[in-house]
Amino acid sequence: MTYIIAEPCIDIQDRSCVDVCPVDCIHEFGRILVIDPIECIDCGACEPECPVEAIFPEDALPEKWTPFVKINYAYPDKTEEINPLVDAYATEHDVKNEPID
Repeated sequence: MTYIIAEPCIDIQDRSCVDVCPVDCIHEFGRILVIDPIECIDCGACEPECPVEAIFPEDALPEKWTPFVKINYAYPDKTEEINPLVDAYATEHDVKNEPID
C-alpha cells in the first residue's frame, strides 16, 4: 500500500512532506504533489507534516477523493496524465484552495 495526496494539496503544494520523506518519493507537478506508489515505503512520515491534511494512507482515503488514486498512480509511467487529470478534477469540483501563510 502507499500514501495518496488528495484535493487539499491542489494549488497549495507545501513541501513540508517532501522535506521529511526518507526515500524522496514525493514529486511536484503543475498544481499538486504526488507520491510515487512504487517508491513509497509506507513510513507515514509525510502525513503529519502536511499543513492542509492532504495525505492519507490509500485504505483511509475519503471516498470523495478516490480520483486521486489514479492521479498518484500515474507516477512514474504516465506522468503526462497528471496535470490534465488534476486540472479536470479542479474544474469539475470548482477547487479554489487558498494559499497558506
